[in-house]
Amino acid sequence: MSEDVIKALLSSARELYERALREFEEAVARNDVIGIRDSAEKAWNAVVQAINALIIYYTGVTPMSHFERRRKLRELERSVREVGELGLADRYMARFGVLHGETFYEGVIDVEQLRDEMVRVGRIIGDVEKLVLRSP
Repeated sequence: MSEDVIKALLSSARELYERALREFEEAVARNDVIGIRDSAEKAWNAVVQAINALIIYYTGVTPMSHFERRRKLRELERSVREVGELGLADRYMARFGVLHGETFYEGVIDVEQLRDEMVRVGRIIGDVEKLVLRSP
């Protein structure tokens, strides 16, 4: 069961990410501030889905809040070498700050920063996929 959930979460993360990329560039071209903010929130949601997949993979537990996600990530970084080497807790919080906090809620629009953030979101998803989709 959890394998199906993990795959569904990663699929959702990829779909959200691809839509965020597309909508971001379209919104930038139109100078659509609301569209840019929405694309940042989709990118953030992609991170959340990927991190949920990672946590379920290692713990079997679905985190119910951002606080629980952060706590579980810290625990995983201490107990799973590969997770610790990736620094996912810091990366998760950095995306939270820029995409969810500054861009979506505060309306801070820095197009070049957001382009970098979109790349970083893709890297997080890719890193999680490598950990949880690897063959035993």
